[in-house]
Amino acid sequence: MNFLNLNLIALLYAVFFFIPNFDRAGAQTARLPGLEESMAKLETELLAKYGENLRPRLLRGMQQVASLWRESDGDAAAFEDFVRTHFAGDQATLDAMFERFQSISEALEGHLNEMMLELRKQSDLDLGPILPFDQIFAGYDPSAHLADDFFENKLAFVVLLNFPLTTLQERLTDGETWTRRQWAEARLAQRFASRVPAEVNLAIARATAEADQYIAEYNIWMHHLLNDQGERLFPPKLRLLSHWNLRDEIKAQYSAGKEGLARQRMIQKVMERIVTQTIPAAAVDNPHVDWNPFKNEVKPAAAQDSDQPAPADLNISNSPEPDTRYRVLLNTFLAARQADPYWPTAPTHIARRFEIDREIPEARVQAMFEALLSSPLLPQVAKLIEKRLGRSLEPFDIWYNGFRPRGAYSEAELDKIVAEKYPTAEAFEKDLPEILRKLGFSPERAQYLSNHIVVDPARGSGHAWGAGMRSAKSHLRTRVGKSGMDYKGYNIAIHELGHNVEQTFSLYDVDYFFLRGVPNTAFTEAMAFVFQAKDMELLELAKPDPKSEAMKTLNDYWATCEIAAVALVDMGVWRWMYQHPGATPGQLKEAALSIAKEVWNRYYAPVFKQKDVVLLGIYSHMIHSFLYLPDYPIGHLIAHQVEEQVKQSGDLGAEFERMTTYGRVIPDLWMKNATGQPVGAEALLMATERALKALK
Repeated sequence: MNFLNLNLIALLYAVFFFIPNFDRAGAQTARLPGLEESMAKLETELLAKYGENLRPRLLRGMQQVASLWRESDGDAAAFEDFVRTHFAGDQATLDAMFERFQSISEALEGHLNEMMLELRKQSDLDLGPILPFDQIFAGYDPSAHLADDFFENKLAFVVLLNFPLTTLQERLTDGETWTRRQWAEARLAQRFASRVPAEVNLAIARATAEADQYIAEYNIWMHHLLNDQGERLFPPKLRLLSHWNLRDEIKAQYSAGKEGLARQRMIQKVMERIVTQTIPAAAVDNPHVDWNPFKNEVKPAAAQDSDQPAPADLNISNSPEPDTRYRVLLNTFLAARQADPYWPTAPTHIARRFEIDREIPEARVQAMFEALLSSPLLPQVAKLIEKRLGRSLEPFDIWYNGFRPRGAYSEAELDKIVAEKYPTAEAFEKDLPEILRKLGFSPERAQYLSNHIVVDPARGSGHAWGAGMRSAKSHLRTRVGKSGMDYKGYNIAIHELGHNVEQTFSLYDVDYFFLRGVPNTAFTEAMAFVFQAKDMELLELAKPDPKSEAMKTLNDYWATCEIAAVALVDMGVWRWMYQHPGATPGQLKEAALSIAKEVWNRYYAPVFKQKDVVLLGIYSHMIHSFLYLPDYPIGHLIAHQVEEQVKQSGDLGAEFERMTTYGRVIPDLWMKNATGQPVGAEALLMATERALKALK
């Protein structure tokens, strides 16, 4: 995805809103006295009225309501009146209730989504300077009080009384036998599984906004980087966002020979300075200073690279950034931790991310990543890369992309091609029907999808923001410079288009609103990766053949290993924060560096012959995305399985639509419908082994 937090809206709704994907919570406060007697009385009364066959549903519903009923909701008599009034004792009433909640939920979520888009518009889009009050707008969550309101007016209890809360184990064991309606009812009930107060939601929103802004403005002016000879290795006006653009610039330099190698080494040093927080504060997003990242010295810029004059109080100090990166990360942890008491069976953000959001246990995810990284295929692919490079591997080669066809073109050549084709965001939007036709969608479906997508110029690297109701459109956002879209922006845009197409199909073409979307964000990442892999074909600069397919598999494996290692660092850092909740930013920095080195030393040091490398800690997602990074390697694994299925059918458009209209069921059930197999690393590992043999 290359950002958002990604899908930001996914995080906002998962953390702030109706909290999907529930494992049954116990009582969050002591159960109100007298409720046991009330439930026994209601059981006798209502079963006599509606029939013995409703006993399981009635008992389960009353227990669900009682587990979250507080003294402020009323006494035992109020509880009894509520159950008598709102228990749906016949199927017609239950059907009407379900349909009403479905219709109103779509309207509420859709309009709240549109409000969030408007509140964040100035901070997310390249629309001029951000003023202080814009940050306040961006940090405001209009849905923060909605869950509270629905409990206070008892609409949440209406749902809990009539629809089943299910455990992850129930969904894993019984889900394959459920009807679509049963799945939709389960997803409806999960929305009210916990009672997180509005003030906690708002605290998370504020921490999210602060982190997003910090990352969105973390740019490096590359022309102002100097080597030890005082030379400038990068062209004027090149302003790269950390980490996305810096990483992609490393990839771009593989076609630039010896000069490219020098640039890659310089970018690696910049990344190391950012991660270790030894970067001078004056070097961050500042075109008025020159910086030698090797000697770590700044001085007034000797070359003009900005349309704005240098400020009178220009800071030319070598003083480092004061651990801001880790203060921002720590603030996201402290905000997320405030929700812990309201999830008794998922009492940490880590548990909620894996058990609730992903519906894949953390241990299983870790095992998948370790299977990739500990495979004997890793050193085999590394040796092949060394042979292709004609040199020993260096740490930045974790981002080697020479297996991809774009390696035949320089970054400048690609930038020129893309800028001529897409001088504006509007030009890219206008070309969406043609892009989608090239991807394999029929002209009618390509136009249908294009009609539901808007392209915006992003302030940051880019993201996709899905619609929340079927009368709204998805937003595709990517960077578009004054001279047009460059290759990096285009590559991100194709990725985000994959998100938008998934978002459109999984909203507009799913049978129940409560099943809209995909099982978790790894799946939407996977579908975006499928599109992104076609970027050079869409520019008509590459054509697949057996050799290129084998090369693509090796690229996928190498890239998946890299992001799996990064995800292990992210997971390790969150575990450490929970073990040390009173840590300072400085202590967190030292721990994060230690964890990054540990993961590197375990998997990459034997291959690269270098120890204690910190590059695995550079990802911006680690700072602002609340333990999002594991979704990427999971997404790569899913993407590979999806691509194998598409190859067999030969119809990307039809397969993409078939898969994404299945809706938000558990991951393995979705994957079995899509490809016949559960989520796992085995398919990619086997394909990598075949690819290595094919290239010998």
